[in-house]
Amino acid sequence: MLRAGIVGLPNVGKSTLFNALTRTRKAPAANYPFCTIEPNVGVVTVPDTRLAPLARISKTSTIVPAAIEFVDIAGLVRGASQGEGLGNKFLQHIREVDAIIEVVRCFEDKDVVHVSGKLDPVADMETIQTELVLADLETATRSKEKAEKAARGGDAEARASLGALEKLLEHLNTGRRALTLPLTPEEGAVVRRLFLLTSRPILFAANVSEESLAGADASPLVRAVRHYAETHLGTEAVAVSAQIESELAELPEEEARDYLAQLGVSESGVGNLIRAAYHLLGLRTFFTASEKEARAWTIHAGDTAPKAAAVIHSDFERGFIKAETVSYDDLLAAGSMAAAKEKGLVRQEGKDYVVADGDVILFRFNV
Repeated sequence: MLRAGIVGLPNVGKSTLFNALTRTRKAPAANYPFCTIEPNVGVVTVPDTRLAPLARISKTSTIVPAAIEFVDIAGLVRGASQGEGLGNKFLQHIREVDAIIEVVRCFEDKDVVHVSGKLDPVADMETIQTELVLADLETATRSKEKAEKAARGGDAEARASLGALEKLLEHLNTGRRALTLPLTPEEGAVVRRLFLLTSRPILFAANVSEESLAGADASPLVRAVRHYAETHLGTEAVAVSAQIESELAELPEEEARDYLAQLGVSESGVGNLIRAAYHLLGLRTFFTASEKEARAWTIHAGDTAPKAAAVIHSDFERGFIKAETVSYDDLLAAGSMAAAKEKGLVRQEGKDYVVADGDVILFRFNV
């Protein structure tokens, strides 16, 4: 299961958001820096409105959604790359996740201490960006020094890697993330071995107050976060109120909907955040549906039918024959699998077929 790490400066609402996402109280949330030290881990289901209609068509009451793992990581401070705060321990925890969700404080609260003494979301984003780049510069510099030494000793592989490392260092020295560096396949192989912090895709969660959630899109602070995310990092930001989400997590589903309606909000930010994180990780969903269950399965964008089959069971890939496939929209319009077949909407796909998000598949195999 792929992991998304929740990071940010201290006291921005990371642990509160983690608890809301996972519907647990694993992560301590307190008004002082570093109340989280060891990372907390929780599995989160991915909201998908397609599952309930699919279950009705299949005449099943069992629904199994897709899931990803979220990790709540201790707060970072300026100088972390040089060991400040939890320093290297914090950075190592980031190396162990597949994507980063950075929580940015966009709320005023005199009772919640801001580690920098003032509210400035863009400055906070720049602080973390700088620390991650500095840590990667140190990693890349050490790797280049080792490669140069090995190259002098006649190591051909080390000599071949030097060009990629020099290109990487030049890029990082401009303050840009490794993820945005164009690389050849050979250069990419060299850089991947470094497990760089800035090679992970990143998504921002703009944490707003309860009063600001309904009008978050018009908030100057949220707009500033979104502008910086798009122009500097080529990514997006989702507005969320960690405090509201923690309260919603305690309520039954109907009461939670009523509470959101009172706030003038149609959907909580957590659903949007989970879906955005899912796609940030390059994940897509296909479905299987029968009287037993309607189930969402997770694959990577670009995976072929046999790779998708392997997610269910390795035997499905080993003995793959074909994939009987219909798109979710076509199946929904037809009303049943039998009707979809009668209308010629069910396709027989082979080993080279790239599975599309929303495909409903029955795999045929023989082992």
